[in-house]
Amino acid sequence: MIELTARLLRGPVYLAGEMVECSVTFRNPSPPENTRSQSNNDVFENLAWASVQMHCICAVNESRVSGSQEGSSVEEAANSLSHTSYVPCKGENGQIVLATKPKILFCDLRLSSGESKTFLYTETLPSEAPPSFRGQAVKYSYKLTVGVQRVNLPIKMLRVPLRVLVIQGITETFLYGENDELTPNNPFLEHQQKESATDLALQELQNITARRSPNFYNITNSRGKVVRFCLFKQAYKLGEDIVGTFDFVDAAVPCVQLSVALQSEEEIEEGRRHHPNQAPAVSISSKAHEVCLGLQNSHLCLPIPLHLAPTFSTNLVSLKWKLHFEFVISVEPEADLKVIPDDGGTWQGPANLPIETMVWDLPVTIYPSNPQLVSQGIRAQTKHEMVF
Repeated sequence: MIELTARLLRGPVYLAGEMVECSVTFRNPSPPENTRSQSNNDVFENLAWASVQMHCICAVNESRVSGSQEGSSVEEAANSLSHTSYVPCKGENGQIVLATKPKILFCDLRLSSGESKTFLYTETLPSEAPPSFRGQAVKYSYKLTVGVQRVNLPIKMLRVPLRVLVIQGITETFLYGENDELTPNNPFLEHQQKESATDLALQELQNITARRSPNFYNITNSRGKVVRFCLFKQAYKLGEDIVGTFDFVDAAVPCVQLSVALQSEEEIEEGRRHHPNQAPAVSISSKAHEVCLGLQNSHLCLPIPLHLAPTFSTNLVSLKWKLHFEFVISVEPEADLKVIPDDGGTWQGPANLPIETMVWDLPVTIYPSNPQLVSQGIRAQTKHEMVF
């Protein structure tokens, strides 16, 4: 019996272009004392080989996506090889859109009773890798597969799921860093360790999402102004709160209540849609609601959950985010909606109030957060085990 343990050293969340580190341990556990042999011969376990590979699989909803996909299907890859070959993504459904070269951890490993061996697997995610995403029409999933075979026995595989984030819109300068040959050198300064491409990308990401430029929107209809809305910035990171204010002071149309929802639009690229006039798939992630009748000011605080997929675009699908507003307004502005001042009294609202609903959308951009912060927030599993 062999115990196989795979542990992601920096958590299960990574940025595209970042290095993935995973420790892989093989252990031959000691038998119980009452079953140990009385002889002096140790019990050995022989492992023929072990290999690790990382891959990304794209699965689509055929009722929404048509046409052939890039890459080879998992079924074709499995059928092209014999049953004894190492096929890391065997049993998965979809197309292989990314696969790293398999790395061999060892060949011919012999473990005595109670002995263990640990190997370090490292692999850099391609910067052009698609992000992890689970939508209504498209799903991108990453897995790191450890394959191992004991002598004269079938291959066993342990799959370790990963989450990959992509920073949309960051230039190649921040993804790959500066060229050492073009960087001026000062021989009188102490040598300083060069920042990694990931650190540079996170710094640029912080600069983008930290900029505050309040934008004011006068929301009106045919009868006049409903509310003045202020949004402090347009770019946000996962885990942040979308903060804004509502001003009803100069409103000509009474607003009874309002709701704001953070919505995603999953849009299939033209030419891959199952129907020519197919609308984007809309999903709601968080929502805020408030009764604002009689208020002069109000505010919005809408959280962005860490498990969401940031804004991205591939040759198959694009994901965009927006704030969806719904205002319930009074149809008759002359109706008696004002609060009557009465010391110690209570205002009684109208028994019947004719209303109508007004809808408005405001696009926003959502970027990833630091992968380590996302890992801690979602509390995803980093250790995976298997016994064979």
